[in-house]
Amino acid sequence: MSGVTELVERVLAGEVRGLARAITWIENEDERGLELLDALYPRTGNAYRIGISGPPGAGKSTLVDTLTEHLLGQGSTVGIIAVDPTSPFTGGALLGDRIRMQSLGLRDGVFIRSMATRGGLGGLSRSAPSVAAAMDAFGLDYVILETVGVGQSELDIADAADTTVIVLVPESGDSIQAMKAGLMEIGEIFVVNKADREGADMTVQEIMSMLTLKNSSGGWDPPVLKTIASTGEGVLELAATITEHREFLETNGLLAERRRVHFVTQLREIVVAELEKDLYARLGDEAKLDSLVGDVSKGHRSPYKIAREVLDGITRDR
Repeated sequence: MSGVTELVERVLAGEVRGLARAITWIENEDERGLELLDALYPRTGNAYRIGISGPPGAGKSTLVDTLTEHLLGQGSTVGIIAVDPTSPFTGGALLGDRIRMQSLGLRDGVFIRSMATRGGLGGLSRSAPSVAAAMDAFGLDYVILETVGVGQSELDIADAADTTVIVLVPESGDSIQAMKAGLMEIGEIFVVNKADREGADMTVQEIMSMLTLKNSSGGWDPPVLKTIASTGEGVLELAATITEHREFLETNGLLAERRRVHFVTQLREIVVAELEKDLYARLGDEAKLDSLVGDVSKGHRSPYKIAREVLDGITRDR
């Protein structure tokens, strides 16, 4: 396909503009982007993916900023995928994270991409794992995925990151109980940010108490750290703990298995999405379903019966 081979070469050669163009193709689900991914995926597997998640206002962007500064200081290169809410006017990202990280974006060795959720309900854009793969093939050492502010059910980050960091603040104390079936289950490192605020120590204790009820992840007991991202306090310890978790996964053979599970999850999602597109292509358009419903203000057929009739009709037409 015209231009794909050239762009693949530019990405593998470490050309920043080439990577930016490649990500645009991937985000737009351009056919060229799919062919490009076919060529890039065999060159992935070197970048370590760090997920940063937590509720709105926890200071995730500031923490990503200071963590990235630390990694750059160690001589590493970093890609950042900052997921912002989708603009109701353009469908693009609102770019809040890109604005907050402007100074960082001028540094050598760092590539920042703001992405819109585009209907994704799990805190990440649907194309985020593929964008992370492109950054990996580009040659970056770390890829940090920062989710849009999430609650207990937006857990896509756990299927995209090697290490998942959950960021909370002292004011999160009352909501920790509500999050126990969500973020509390997927976190491998917990951070109480803005730890200079009143109640930080109590929040740490509450999280630790909650974690005693959680089964350890293959022998890893999630630590609870305190940071003040605006000053950089505690970020060195956070970086060291991420390295410790990485070594734990590698030593116990868990990293390769985790990545395989993540790949299978992504594969299933793609298969379902492609089947859905194929279904509506066979129907003609989604509005055709509406015409089958009729009046639902009183007794009517079940949605399962209508669905079976639709699927049976499509099967007969094949």
